[in-house]
Amino acid sequence: MSHANRPPDGTLPPAIRGRGASTRIAGRYQHSQVQADDDGWGSLHARDDTDPDGPPPTTVTDEQARSIISRNNSPDVGFSQSVNPYRGCEHGCVYCFARPSHAYLDLSPGLDFETRLFAKRNAAELLRKELAKPGHVPHPIALGINTDGWQPVERRLRISRECLEVLAETRHPVSIVTKSALVLRDLDLLAPMAADGLVNVMVSVTTLDNRLSAKLEPRAAAPHTRLKTIAALHEAGVPVGVLVAPVIPAITDMQLEAILEASRDAGAQAAGYVLLRLPHELTGIWRQWLQQHYPDRAGKVMNILSQMRGGKDYDSRFGTRMRGEGVFAQLLATRFARASRALGFGRLPQPDRSRFVPPSKPSVPSPQGELF
Repeated sequence: MSHANRPPDGTLPPAIRGRGASTRIAGRYQHSQVQADDDGWGSLHARDDTDPDGPPPTTVTDEQARSIISRNNSPDVGFSQSVNPYRGCEHGCVYCFARPSHAYLDLSPGLDFETRLFAKRNAAELLRKELAKPGHVPHPIALGINTDGWQPVERRLRISRECLEVLAETRHPVSIVTKSALVLRDLDLLAPMAADGLVNVMVSVTTLDNRLSAKLEPRAAAPHTRLKTIAALHEAGVPVGVLVAPVIPAITDMQLEAILEASRDAGAQAAGYVLLRLPHELTGIWRQWLQQHYPDRAGKVMNILSQMRGGKDYDSRFGTRMRGEGVFAQLLATRFARASRALGFGRLPQPDRSRFVPPSKPSVPSPQGELF
């Protein structure tokens, strides 16, 4: 079941404080929808009983995963193996490309994605088993790539840390992308792994504007906190870079050079960027957000994106989905390349694959002994 995009009168729903999306937009596999209808008691969205005017509460459901290492051969993705301890993300980034994945759970890529989370409590156990398989090839594992492995719920559940402990024990190469300062909790693991050349971290920075960040990514670390995270990782000897993502035309693109410079000053050694991507239901969520927060430039933003996406809101082709095409895309690429050269950015060292030691299998008593 899902709330439709707009109330019956066609007006936009109000933005919800502390959330990126403001409706339970229908997933593409749903066969039925429920139209939200405020009964006058403020019940259009479920609220936290302790804060009737606050955002909808977050629920976490334990999930027993059957496998944990995902593999891909996408030519424009810098990893072939990934581990995602969570489905959904409480950071609530309205632009998150992973939102449409909640449709597979028959849930909304809108509010449900950031309020109904699923935690793979057996992730570390499965990871150990998969690394122990004779055919495992130790390519760097991207930890928490679909949704942030260090989102707020990780503070309590510690699933990403448990996975990192397995990777540290087996000396398995790993790469991390996060926008959370919580990753610094695990410096006791990351620093020794970095000393052995086993890890690198990219910190995602979308904007340096705190107010804009609070609208775009309401429960993620503030921009200045992410810069401090880069500095702390650098000081601890962990190879760290900045990922300017997503770059949003007419909203954040003008900050590109400033983000790169601030990140370099904090200690970032490398940099990358990704253009805003709007797959599946994300297009509707994004358009709604634009109308709520930037109605004066919503048309301009979408027109520029359309020019960069071959006349469409999104183009999923490899080679263009991350960067776009056309004049604006070329200008963005030129600006990034020029700033990166001027700031002296290089490449992060690739994690060392040669140190991997498969985990020992736990001894299992033979059932033969029960016969005597």
